[in-house]
Amino acid sequence: MSTHLSLEDHLAALVRSGAALREAAAAAGFDATVPTCPGWDVTELVTHQGMVHRWAAANLRGDTDHDTSASQAEGKAAADLLRWYSDGLAALVDTLHATAEDAQAMVFLKDAPPPRRFWARRQAHETTIHSVDAISAVHGRWPRASDVDIDPVLAADGIDELLTGFITRGTGRLHSAEPYTVLVRIDDTGHAWTVRISEGPIVTTPVEADRADVVFSGSAVQVYLSLWNRADEIATEGRSDVVDQWRSQIQIRWS
Repeated sequence: MSTHLSLEDHLAALVRSGAALREAAAAAGFDATVPTCPGWDVTELVTHQGMVHRWAAANLRGDTDHDTSASQAEGKAAADLLRWYSDGLAALVDTLHATAEDAQAMVFLKDAPPPRRFWARRQAHETTIHSVDAISAVHGRWPRASDVDIDPVLAADGIDELLTGFITRGTGRLHSAEPYTVLVRIDDTGHAWTVRISEGPIVTTPVEADRADVVFSGSAVQVYLSLWNRADEIATEGRSDVVDQWRSQIQIRWS
């Protein structure tokens, strides 16, 4: 699960997306529903992301007694929720800057990079996707790529993390007795991945297959948001049922 982006690239993306989430949350209002996260309002979204930032920083520091439930309750009780959120984001960025490159910490994706790089990348994408959720609350619908300001190179990196790190862990529900391949092709950055679905774990290779049963394509941001089930702008060639299977069976959850 390699990345062509630097630590500084991921830190900059984390800061940008963190600010975008805060701005959109303020614009939507705390009681607004979040169309991309059924059952959540903006308060739930902001407290969740603030908790995750604190949890990530605690992992990097080696704080084994960090209580995520207490952290989320603290956010909901805060007099100024957005200040509480911003404080957690700033603390995470500071922790990432201060962490040694060879520091040991928990990671949880397949073939993950060293912990400092892992957490910078993971939180850059975690926060970017949740900033899209906040934007969906502003619009009252699933967003389109044109609604967000995401660097296509960052989006391609996030697709790679999802396809090679998340869905290949062997814990997903997307299986098929008859194996088939999905080609994910990005029009504007030139990236491609071949995903093999079978009865066993999903296998992803960062190359373009000569033949595939289905092709997903679009701009990097369109595909990034669509594969994370935040948009519906992916173009499909071949089997029409695979997109619906993806929507129902590839769902990354906190627990």
